Amino acid sequence: MPCRAAEQEGEEGKVSEGEEVKGSPNVVSGGQSWEPKITAFVCNWCTYAGADLAGTSRLRYRPQVRVIKLPCTGRIDPLFILKAFERGADGILVSGCHPGDCHYTSGNYHARRRFATFRKLLEFLGIDLRRVQFSWVSAAEGGKWAQLVDEVTQRIWELGPFEGYRRLDD
Repeated sequence: MPCRAAEQEGEEGKVSEGEEVKGSPNVVSGGQSWEPKITAFVCNWCTYAGADLAGTSRLRYRPQVRVIKLPCTGRIDPLFILKAFERGADGILVSGCHPGDCHYTSGNYHARRRFATFRKLLEFLGIDLRRVQFSWVSAAEGGKWAQLVDEVTQRIWELGPFEGYRRLDD
């Protein structure tokens, strides 16, 4: 997978108009280039601090994730996730404090229960559950954040663009 640095250095191969390259995840049918858009809903106290640690530690990870900082993952309304898909996200990452470490005592437990129920709604809507990842990352786990972002981005590259949000509008 090309990272932003590789694109700037010109290491990424070029594709002629209308040409489709098999095995190249950044090219979709018709030869158009595609970059996944991943929305991450993260806890202010743990995961956001872990992401910040990854950045200040100069750890390399893919740049396709856009972070939305929340006071607590327990505050995530399932409609936030549907709205992100509707607005063009190809994947969603929800990450908060480890169980027992929540700044608000039980917010992460609330988020886990809500997410388990929400997965059933996603299945009902026909959204591939591999497009949504729930995880725990502490403030001291910058390396884990970088690895998680790379894993989620890789999975979304393999799944391709999310077209299902158009069906949600119908």
